[in-house]
Amino acid sequence: MVIDRVGLAEFLRRRRESLQPEDVGLPRGLRRRTTGLRREEVAGLSNMSADYYRRLEQERGPHPSAEMIASIAQGLHLSLEERDHLFRLAGHQPPAKGAAGEHISPGLLRVFDRLLDSPAEIVTELGETLRQTPLGVALTGDNTRFTGPARSMGYRWFTDPAVRTRYHPDDHDQHSQVYVSGLREMVARRGPGSRAAEYGELLLARSEEFRTLWEQHRVGLRFNNAKRFIHPDVGLLDLACQTLLDPDQSHCLLVYTAVPGSESYERLQLLSAVTVP
Repeated sequence: MVIDRVGLAEFLRRRRESLQPEDVGLPRGLRRRTTGLRREEVAGLSNMSADYYRRLEQERGPHPSAEMIASIAQGLHLSLEERDHLFRLAGHQPPAKGAAGEHISPGLLRVFDRLLDSPAEIVTELGETLRQTPLGVALTGDNTRFTGPARSMGYRWFTDPAVRTRYHPDDHDQHSQVYVSGLREMVARRGPGSRAAEYGELLLARSEEFRTLWEQHRVGLRFNNAKRFIHPDVGLLDLACQTLLDPDQSHCLLVYTAVPGSESYERLQLLSAVTVP
């Protein structure tokens, strides 16, 4: 496919101008005259330089990679149809839709963008973290930094002992059983050539605990809404986990809250004060 520079530039400008800062979780500021978002704001949301993005809108610069286009689509909060259109304008085949996709829907992002005062994250069906709020990073660490199979929380649970230190020891056995049960269901649902199947094969080779639980063939196990974290700075946090599901992309928005007035609430407030800028 050939890049349509004119069409690409026009589409980017139109989408940028149609968005307001509050639509993407940015402060409006006092003396704003720009129609829609600034180019610098879109570049920041897309994790690229402002100069690179500016050149795309000016119908010049290098041919953007599929990874760059995916970042821009997410930064502009595009729908799946708009994302696919952007890919075609840039001369790329759109990614496959469905469970393996990592494009977060605009609706889910709008909810997420309004949760800056809460620990929250968006994860795939395999526990791969796509986004975290600053307080979410403070609570569990930056889970978006991992690559390969280690992106999956369930995979790390059985291969990286450090992961378990953030969770109450009395809950470790339940976590192990739920992760194995969930992966078994995903392998059956997605098939032998899926990423779920790949993770299962890797864990069978690496973890005796995983092998033992896998052989039990238990399915249907779920986490309780109550979660107990052990934070290295503020100690025990008893939190409730609320889940919002996007069925089209099989993404979940997880939001952690504490009962107002409780000790965990006070500790969560302290964590926010000392770790979130």
